[in-house]
Amino acid sequence: MSIEEIFDNYNTIAVYGMSKQPYKPSHTVPLFMKKQGYNVIPINPTTGQISNLTAYKNIADIPEEIDILNVFRPSEVALDVIKEAVERKNTRGDIKVIWLQQDIVSPEGKLLAEANGIEYIEDKCMYREYIILSK
Repeated sequence: MSIEEIFDNYNTIAVYGMSKQPYKPSHTVPLFMKKQGYNVIPINPTTGQISNLTAYKNIADIPEEIDILNVFRPSEVALDVIKEAVERKNTRGDIKVIWLQQDIVSPEGKLLAEANGIEYIEDKCMYREYIILSK
């Protein structure tokens, strides 16, 4: 599936590692996507709310169906995040795409996601990809 098809077909983006700090990309990128009409759900264990959005401590706590899991965590912990996502997909059946932001990669995570039928993108900024496709 192409990035354009992902943007066109999926609406709910859970953001693992969304920041409370308004100057960080892990804050501005999700809010940009919200302004484009996407349903954005923060995942941050240190707060219950970010920019008037309910924040959850982990993937499993989110009651809504998740289309895209957007990950803003270091490459070293990305595999653990992907394992959580796969567990949720196997129990809830909802995560269709795992998207690791720019400079975040996980070769093992890619294999795990794809083996479980999840589209996988790594090392790409969601904001930049959206802007490129909007031109």
